Amino acid sequence: MALASPSLVPVQTRSERPSSTDVSDFPAVTGREFEWKFAPLDRIRHLTEGALDGGPVAFQYSESAGTSVEWVDRATAVVGVAGTPEDRASANAWGAVEKVLTITVSSEEAEELLVRREHFDRSPRAAHVVIEALPNSSGTVILEHRGDAELSENVEIVVGEGAQLTVVTVQEWADSAVHLSSHFATVGRDANLRHVIVSLGGGVVRVNPSIHLAGQGSSTDAFGLYFADAGQYLEQRPYIDHQAANTRSRVNYKGALQGAKAHTVWVGDVLIGPHADGTDSYEQNRNLVLSDGTRADSIPNLEIETGNIVGAGHASSTGRFDDEQLFYLQSRGISEEEARRLVVRGFLAEIITQIGSPALEERLTAAVEAELVEAEVVRAAAAAPTLDGGAA
Repeated sequence: MALASPSLVPVQTRSERPSSTDVSDFPAVTGREFEWKFAPLDRIRHLTEGALDGGPVAFQYSESAGTSVEWVDRATAVVGVAGTPEDRASANAWGAVEKVLTITVSSEEAEELLVRREHFDRSPRAAHVVIEALPNSSGTVILEHRGDAELSENVEIVVGEGAQLTVVTVQEWADSAVHLSSHFATVGRDANLRHVIVSLGGGVVRVNPSIHLAGQGSSTDAFGLYFADAGQYLEQRPYIDHQAANTRSRVNYKGALQGAKAHTVWVGDVLIGPHADGTDSYEQNRNLVLSDGTRADSIPNLEIETGNIVGAGHASSTGRFDDEQLFYLQSRGISEEEARRLVVRGFLAEIITQIGSPALEERLTAAVEAELVEAEVVRAAAAAPTLDGGAA
């Protein structure tokens, strides 16, 4: 009997997933692939299969001491240091870009840099961003996205030895926007990366980080916050790769869903490699369902290739309001509508307070509040009686 072709042998571990910067190395997306099985392919196929405009797009940024922002050629040495594409959309964007936006953090003081991108249009586009924190530097980089877009991009994050870097990406796109983003991060010895994803707007938003703890004593704190409305598709697939000894990771994503066909996907992968003795890792995902007709897919995965670890675990849950919490608040004279908002606000506040930027935390708290008010309007409309006496 002939042996099966090696190409037909399924990937046995997360680290064996093929990677390439050449889009032709990836077959056309069919939806049968695990990494694409939940995605609405009819809404994103033009970004995986079609030609992309890779020209630079204007952006705004806040001046900050100890940081620099510039366009560089795609052949610059820093490009490709953090990782390479593992899917067709990422590879398609990688090959299409003409210039790469580089952000360098060099100060030992905790500087904050805000980069706002809102001048994309409906043309299918590619982008590439490299964020580098030099050894022993400290800073926060916030990438804000607004307006309309059809965008596939790669974001590389390089954290030097002893550096402390926070990267926050905020998606507040228009309802029709499509955004596919692959993040690749490598964290050096005794360095820490705080990585935060906030997805509130957009029709289809897919932000998937791969964080490689490559240096001894490196660590990451990865957080996610998302709020899906009717018809929205929001996906996150964090991958934490413990390569070196004595590394630590904490992954905490929380989301809320409301409205017909609101769909969220979270797939958390943690790999503790054979040389990652002393690893301490934990990941969790919590979803709060606010109305009927929603779908939350949540899949935690954990691979351990060494027995000498401090600890490793994962958790996942999806549910509705806690009736006891609502009853307690209502028994204190709080209306049902306000009680619901308080529960959701408290549920999501844990992530918002991890950002570390007071101004952004305040703005996101207000944005979540607006989502909750809209949720109450939707719920009240669904419960309103019709002319024949039934519910709407």
